[in-house]
Amino acid sequence: MSTVLIQDVRDRVLPMLRRVATEYESRVPAGFPVVLDDPAQGVVGIQLDPNHALYFVMDGDDLVAEFYYRSPRDDAKSSASREKFGGAPFDDRRPLPPNVSTQTLRNLIAELMSRWNFQPSIIHITES
Repeated sequence: MSTVLIQDVRDRVLPMLRRVATEYESRVPAGFPVVLDDPAQGVVGIQLDPNHALYFVMDGDDLVAEFYYRSPRDDAKSSASREKFGGAPFDDRRPLPPNVSTQTLRNLIAELMSRWNFQPSIIHITES
């Protein structure tokens, strides 16, 4: 069951990941983006740079989306009960239903792109 589930997700998400990789190849550090396509090992995903990645992973018989990202460096919000430091890494693991919709997959990819685009540390310079 688990290889069938990740294979179904792979078939739908891999063209989207390849498209994102093509769009971002001139905006990310050298050697990135990396599209990971290994359904036999239970993982399909993309890494835009060392600090921004999205993986669809099999955890036993469950499908999960794993985000890895850093909070913006200018985000230093804290409260009396917790501290939050800018630039802190986050591992965000979200369970997905076995019949995950293509729209949900698109939204997860869009969230990764949004997090990467929002970061203030990279400036893309063009001549006009």
